[in-house]
Amino acid sequence: MSRPTTMTVRVSGALSDFVAANTGDDGDYENVSEYIRDLIRRDKERVEAESFDRLKTELTHAFAAPEESYQPLKAGDVIARNRS
Repeated sequence: MSRPTTMTVRVSGALSDFVAANTGDDGDYENVSEYIRDLIRRDKERVEAESFDRLKTELTHAFAAPEESYQPLKAGDVIARNRS
């Protein structure tokens, strides 16, 4: 597991007001750090869900294809295709 990292983020105006409204005694989060960590976790979950949905779509198309359209592939070819 990686060690904690301190990051500095500057927000102003409407964004700062929004963060302030969501933290502290009247907000859903105890402090700004807790709020930011939750936002990052949710964004990470969103990215992972999008990746999983793309995989499901690709597999659905693959399984729906006629068997005669299948062709053998080497693992290296698949890895190279997915990196591009």
